[in-house]
Amino acid sequence: MAAWLGANIGNIIVIIILLTIIALIVRSIIKDKKSGKSSCGCGCAHCAMKGSCHAPKK
Repeated sequence: MAAWLGANIGNIIVIIILLTIIALIVRSIIKDKKSGKSSCGCGCAHCAMKGSCHAPKK
């Protein structure tokens, strides 16, 4: 087991770094979605699809 870890430590470190970056990106997307931010950053006022992607507010 130690020989395998020693031979693949570079790959393991890169995978851990990539998984951390992906987790931070997903967390940011979820946080933005919960706070009502648009995915494109410009709002929905001038979007052609504004009526179909969000339910009308009452």
